[in-house]
Amino acid sequence: MNHRITIEGSDAAFDCGPAQSVLDAALRAGIELPYSCRKGVCGNCAGAVAEGEVAGLGGPIRNESCAPDQVLFCMCAPRGDLRIRPAAWHRVDPSARKRFTAKVFRNQLAAPDVSVLQLRLPAGQRARFQAGQYLQLALPDGSTRCYSMANPPHENDTLTLHVRHVPGGAFSARVPGLAPGDAIEVELPFGAVTLEADARRPIVFVVGGTGFAPARSILDDMARWRVERPITLIWGARRAEGIYLRPAIAKWQRQWPQGFRFVEALSGEAREGAFAGRVDAALRAHCPDLSGHELYCCGSPGMVQSVREAAVQALGLPAARFHADVFVNGPAAGAVPA
Repeated sequence: MNHRITIEGSDAAFDCGPAQSVLDAALRAGIELPYSCRKGVCGNCAGAVAEGEVAGLGGPIRNESCAPDQVLFCMCAPRGDLRIRPAAWHRVDPSARKRFTAKVFRNQLAAPDVSVLQLRLPAGQRARFQAGQYLQLALPDGSTRCYSMANPPHENDTLTLHVRHVPGGAFSARVPGLAPGDAIEVELPFGAVTLEADARRPIVFVVGGTGFAPARSILDDMARWRVERPITLIWGARRAEGIYLRPAIAKWQRQWPQGFRFVEALSGEAREGAFAGRVDAALRAHCPDLSGHELYCCGSPGMVQSVREAAVQALGLPAARFHADVFVNGPAAGAVPA
């Protein structure tokens, strides 16, 4: 039996099954709530239940990012009709998500454990997405993996992925052997960690490892449209070789000679000009007041949480201006068919 879910203060409503997450039901109905990981980690989908009750879907329905009256809409299902109060929402066209059979065009090793994989779409086909979104890649066993697009939206006949080699990874372990012409099934776009088009506040990107991928897509898109706002990029790695695309940084420094600041944070070695330590410590040192800023954080769950705590609890960033894209290993959860 389906339950009816309404969004407080609006005429928006949708049906949700008793074993379906509130987030998945909303997306299926063309109502996009904030989200990223869909696994109860990032906290982007946190919102309040103004009326009704929810039950968990095999995991906690709250995490550290939730306010006392909030739950994670990706991790809960309705026990009856609900009235919810999400942090934000807007209508989308469910048919905008497309599946493609892409082919490997180029496979380059950018760091000892990172491949830059460029996929070419079939002739005449284009992928529509926003900078910062991700795709789902289908594996032969039916499972899926998520990777952010590193290319900007105007380069829409290709898809560029940054893949860290995870020992035993169902896809990443295969990446070094992929050759031009190999076919890969993908579906996109997913995710709501995108840039606000009309925002003019100073913006800070804090990324770890291949969390650089969505930041690169956003920054290249900003460069294309000549967006002028103060930008700080803090990129963390254990060693200098983990900062694997320095030419892109040099390009942004030329584009914004006064407005772009790059901080290299190395936790495993000392290097002249680099910050010695983790990205959350680099954020505290270089951005002591974030009260008027916007922050985009991309990386592992632990890194994102430590940056969230530093930014919101210590540096004055309003919680609503912290945008997180959490990179979680393993199968993607809750795919929503187009």
